[in-house]
Amino acid sequence: MAKAKLIELLNMGLELEHQAEAQYLSHATLLQGETSDTITARLTEIAGDEHKHAGMFRACLEILDAAPSIKMHEGHPAAGTKNILKVNLKDEREAVDFYRTIIAEIQKSKAELPYEYEFIEHKIRHIIMDEQEHALEIRTLLGE
Repeated sequence: MAKAKLIELLNMGLELEHQAEAQYLSHATLLQGETSDTITARLTEIAGDEHKHAGMFRACLEILDAAPSIKMHEGHPAAGTKNILKVNLKDEREAVDFYRTIIAEIQKSKAELPYEYEFIEHKIRHIIMDEQEHALEIRTLLGE
C-alpha cells in the first residue's frame, strides 16, 4: 500500500526538520568573527523556516489521519563558521534529495489519495524550493 510508505516518508521528513531547526539554532550560537552577526541572523531565520516545514509535514500527516513523529533525526555537530556552513550545506542538499523521493512516492499514491494528492504534493514541493534556496544562500556564504 503506497499510503503506508508515504506516511513513513513524511514522518522521516518531519524528523529531519526537527533536527534541522535544532541544529541551525545550536550552530548559530557558535559563530564568531566579523561576519558572525550576519550569518547568525541568517541561520536563525533558516531555523524558523525549518520550523514551518515541520508544520507542513504535520499538516500532510494530519490529512492522512496519521500520527506525526516526535523523534528527531541525528544531528551533525560542527565548530567554526566554515565547517558549520559546510555541514548545513550538505544537510540541505541531502534533504532536497530525500524530499524528491517523497514526491515520487506521492505520485505512486495518486490513485489511492484522489482528494489529498495535490495538497501533499504542493506542501512538499514548497519545502523543496525553500531547502534549495537555503543551499544556494549557504553556498554563497561559503564563497562557492
